[in-house]
Amino acid sequence: MTDLKIVDPHVHFWDLERNYYPWLNDRPLIPFRYGDYSKICRTYLPADYKRDAAGHDVVKTVYIEAEWDPSDPIGEMDYIAGLRRETGWPNATIGQAWLDRDDRAEVVERLAGFEFVRGLRHKPPRPNAGPGQAGQSAMADEHWLEGYALLREFGLHFELQTPWWHLGEAGAMADRFPDIPIVLLHSGLPADRSPEGLAGWKAAMAGFAERPNVAVKISGIGLPGVAWTADNNRAVVRTIIETFGVDRCMFASNFPVDSVCGDFDTIFSGYKEITSDLGIEAQAKLFHDNAVRYYGLG
Repeated sequence: MTDLKIVDPHVHFWDLERNYYPWLNDRPLIPFRYGDYSKICRTYLPADYKRDAAGHDVVKTVYIEAEWDPSDPIGEMDYIAGLRRETGWPNATIGQAWLDRDDRAEVVERLAGFEFVRGLRHKPPRPNAGPGQAGQSAMADEHWLEGYALLREFGLHFELQTPWWHLGEAGAMADRFPDIPIVLLHSGLPADRSPEGLAGWKAAMAGFAERPNVAVKISGIGLPGVAWTADNNRAVVRTIIETFGVDRCMFASNFPVDSVCGDFDTIFSGYKEITSDLGIEAQAKLFHDNAVRYYGLG
């Protein structure tokens, strides 16, 4: 397993001295699902990632928009273009677009003009505070969906980050736009590990997985104040793989964010151990091949 090649499809790089990220630069820090994240409020570049990932054969990376200054989504991709020239990483990116804003068509078109941009994220699409609460996400809003439809025009996919209780709306969106691929981020956010919470998450994930145009990243499954271990996360990982199948799942680091919960070696060694009985062909898909296919990295 130490020779297993990895494409990491969810990484963040940021330079807090050069650029503005409200959630990292501003004080006080915002509420966050992992609790105190002050340890990652520092510049983090490809060289830092390579030190964290030492001992694992990461061959390519995909940068996901890092909540850069929302008034300048194009500036983020200009910065990443420079980082690619300087370091060779990332190999592909997901840009930031606000699909309910007046300038959305121009922004999507300009982002699509970067040859390394593969898709977009609008995070979050106005989620409710908790399961069972009244209200709907933006995925049920016609104005927002008009913006979402722009992805089809420019051949981009959507990176969906939303709590699992909105996956019914996400499924309806996937049905309405079957030619726009969706990659669900961070495992559907199964933060509630109570029997009731896990049952709701499993049911929502199973319903969402019925759509052929969806895939999922296995990442972001840390718990606040709890050390990341394979035993803590085995059931979640195996449920996702059984639900979506090995051809629609990708392991991702979400670094440096997930370093709040565990170091890179602990997390990726955990993923390897959890899937060791699936065989090398399945592992190659989960750690490398599927990300190559979804992000056009061949």
